[in-house]
Amino acid sequence: MSAAGGASPSETRGELRVVGTSVTREIELLFDRVAATLGKRVPRILQVGSRTLVSDRNVRNWRGLVAKRWPKAKFVGLDLLDGNNVDCVADICSDPRTLKAKLGEDPFDLVICCHVLEHARHPARAARNMMQALKPGGIAYVAASWSQAFHPTPDDYWRFSVRGLMLLFGRMEIASAFYSGGDVGLDVAYRVERDGKPELDPRAGAVEQGLFQLVLDHEDNRAVLARQATERLPVSRTYLPTLFVNLVGQRPAK
Repeated sequence: MSAAGGASPSETRGELRVVGTSVTREIELLFDRVAATLGKRVPRILQVGSRTLVSDRNVRNWRGLVAKRWPKAKFVGLDLLDGNNVDCVADICSDPRTLKAKLGEDPFDLVICCHVLEHARHPARAARNMMQALKPGGIAYVAASWSQAFHPTPDDYWRFSVRGLMLLFGRMEIASAFYSGGDVGLDVAYRVERDGKPELDPRAGAVEQGLFQLVLDHEDNRAVLARQATERLPVSRTYLPTLFVNLVGQRPAK
């Protein structure tokens, strides 16, 4: 028997859904995924871009979050520069042998990389090194800017879509994908799903465009600019919020 439209029941796909969530909730689910891979082992966790700055008011304390879940976890904070919360000074874009000499031979159960790739000179190398640092079956959580003002710390090179991150981490099996905002105190996120799984088909882009793009007419555009604390030029009539794309994926077991 065929379903409506002539498709067989096995070919019928569920409705595309936008699911409200929060980054806090997604981190809980992330840690649950990691716990499922550990058994009774104590996890080794790597944070790429761990240095904390005074301006990082809305950046999560990953070391503290990990310690609450796994008090005996081995946590390594990696950063290009020395500073607070840094255990290892190295460039994630380095030659793999150089990076391994810094981090050691033991692989990691979880690699966290939040708001780093837009600042990396060679993001494809960074992605490759993070995947190699993971043990087979290990989990990676990557968050990167899709829309954000220029912020050179120390420089600012790239912006990424969900599918752009998927290209960078080509061998990673995607477990979850979601969008999150960047305002201080705002913990709102959205997943685009079908049948309870992340919708990764390029055609979902039309839904995402309608959700996140705000187009203003000429007068509204000028009114928005007039309310800014510093002078802004009316170079565009289309606005996007500060928006981050987030992927949770797993290195293949083989």
